[in-house]
Amino acid sequence: MKALVFDGELKLTECEKPIPKPGEALVRVRLAGICNTDHEITRGYAKDKANKNFSGILGHEVVGVVEKINGDDKSLLGKRVVPEINYGCQTCEWCRRKDYRHCPSRYSMGIRGKDGCFAEYFTIPTELLFEVPDSVTDEQAVFAEPLAAAIEITEQQHIKPKDKTLVLGDGKLGIIIALALGAQGIDVTLVGKHQNKLDIAASQGIKTILKNDLKLEKAWDIVVEATGASSGLETALALVKSLGVIVLKTTTASEMNLNLSAVVVNEITLLGSRCGPFEPAVRLLKAGKLDFAPMISEIFNADKAVEAFEKSKEKGVLKVLLRFSED
Repeated sequence: MKALVFDGELKLTECEKPIPKPGEALVRVRLAGICNTDHEITRGYAKDKANKNFSGILGHEVVGVVEKINGDDKSLLGKRVVPEINYGCQTCEWCRRKDYRHCPSRYSMGIRGKDGCFAEYFTIPTELLFEVPDSVTDEQAVFAEPLAAAIEITEQQHIKPKDKTLVLGDGKLGIIIALALGAQGIDVTLVGKHQNKLDIAASQGIKTILKNDLKLEKAWDIVVEATGASSGLETALALVKSLGVIVLKTTTASEMNLNLSAVVVNEITLLGSRCGPFEPAVRLLKAGKLDFAPMISEIFNADKAVEAFEKSKEKGVLKVLLRFSED
């Protein structure tokens, strides 16, 4: 099968078609999305316990069709699905609570210890798969993973009706977070550098502010940092009220020096937020309250995967998708 592999360099190559282990499904990929985490992995973001960089097939945003199940429950056979990407040891306290994201021995598809979805096929435990409703297109379903990450914010933090919430960053994740919070009835404003990107959110009822027009004053109860820049936390600290909450969504391979005394003095809560639950993400997609189509910059066929990866790095480009199959 064709696969986009990173082993110090990025290349499209032929790999063996994976065989599902007991309890796993074989999924044929239809669409896969390239995200900033994929870029950061090629820069050294995802290291294992031996401090070695990820090596293997990249990708974790995907919609596909179940072709084979190695197990008794065949209910998802032939169904369109999206997968949660983390799986654990099954024995630790986190796994006993089904919170595989924090298992010390977890794998994360295309990020840590497990080949990803930039390939014609991938395998995944069947319990991590969620059926895509017929009313949801592939182009919407492929956003399930970042949408789940956006929903994780409200899973972790109760945002009260009176809270003023600001999302920093008009990249892919920032827009998705703003749309997801808005769809949940939260008073949210998106700030960014690009009017055309802000317009995507504004067209769906989200308040927006150009960064140059944003007053650097402590006026926000909740600030979600999704800029993708190491300077984002410093900006968030300049904007959040005393006793407020900063939600950190940026993952970057770069390091930073920052004086955190304001966190102590103003009693700010710093909340790290990563992956999220897929069940509410799929429900929100089914409800039809969100439209991700304006975020799709281009769709490449799989044989141009390397070109697509480079395209996704270009300034002004939002979501680039890889099409592996259609039927």
